[in-house]
Amino acid sequence: MNPQGFEIGLNSFGDTASSGGRDLSGAETLRLLVDEARRAEDAGIDVFSVGEHYRPGHNDSATPVLLAAMATATERIALGTSVTVLSTNDPVRLYHEFSTLDAVSNGRAQLVLGRASATESFPLFGYDLADYEDLFEEKLDLFLRLQREEAVTWSGTTRAPLREHVAQPRMRPGGIPTWIGVGGSPNSVIRAAHYGLPLMLAIIGGNPQRFAGHVDLYHRALAQAGNPPQPVGMHSLGLVADTDEEARETWWRYWEPVVTDLAKERGFYAPTRARYEHEISEGALFVGSPETVAQKIVRSARDLQLDRFDLKYDIMHLPAEARARTIELLGREVAPRVRDLLSLERAA
Repeated sequence: MNPQGFEIGLNSFGDTASSGGRDLSGAETLRLLVDEARRAEDAGIDVFSVGEHYRPGHNDSATPVLLAAMATATERIALGTSVTVLSTNDPVRLYHEFSTLDAVSNGRAQLVLGRASATESFPLFGYDLADYEDLFEEKLDLFLRLQREEAVTWSGTTRAPLREHVAQPRMRPGGIPTWIGVGGSPNSVIRAAHYGLPLMLAIIGGNPQRFAGHVDLYHRALAQAGNPPQPVGMHSLGLVADTDEEARETWWRYWEPVVTDLAKERGFYAPTRARYEHEISEGALFVGSPETVAQKIVRSARDLQLDRFDLKYDIMHLPAEARARTIELLGREVAPRVRDLLSLERAA
């Protein structure tokens, strides 16, 4: 890990924002996201990523289109996905979308591929959840061949065969940065290493340090596969405000109802204030002042040998003003502090 090269990113799932006491429409939220990508670039953020969901209140169902809009509004910031559900995407269509994004953004496109923790896309697009693993494995193989080979001949069970297919426009040689998103499965860690792809850890609860074994497994598997070292990143949720108290109170107001609904849907514990405070102090919520959040990112970077940290900064109905303040503080205060602290640790 190069401390000065440590990347700080922002993730959005297109959560509906609010402003002036009212919820924005989906269209207004999307325009806000384009403005936030521009704000993130101005603040010095390295990467802006958008997810892929098909749930009420989420406006990230056409991610490549949204990222292309961001490309026209920015010049330097990398643009990617916090998750692309490869299992229910067509790899050929996905290649064309992201090769086009990479072209119009002048080489700034990247993406994180995942199997999906939210499964709405399976029935929506006519896929069987029983094929969860096979769909991802076969489509990942094809997508990487499209990136790495000039003309692809392929046949499988998930789409029509290809014969000497040359995709246009071509991506840059070797393709764009393509990460594998992992929520806890060791098999997914080994898959990323097998293909020589960077690893993105989605850590949304519990102590991040518990993923240290996954990182060790990843590095061992890379070496065993004869692949060179690859970056490791981490995605978590949170908010940055001027003080710890402001951050904690603001995030609790909007996080608690979201997690309460998820608890009912998925059958896990209902959130309490005590559990919330524990997640901030010891768990995977990055909520606080710039110094508090920077110190916590540094601890995670050290424990997990990270090269990148992405903050999911939007949550349902969070005011646009709080979102904007998080972006400004993360880029202008947290990111420089993280790099300074990591450099000091390395020099010690």
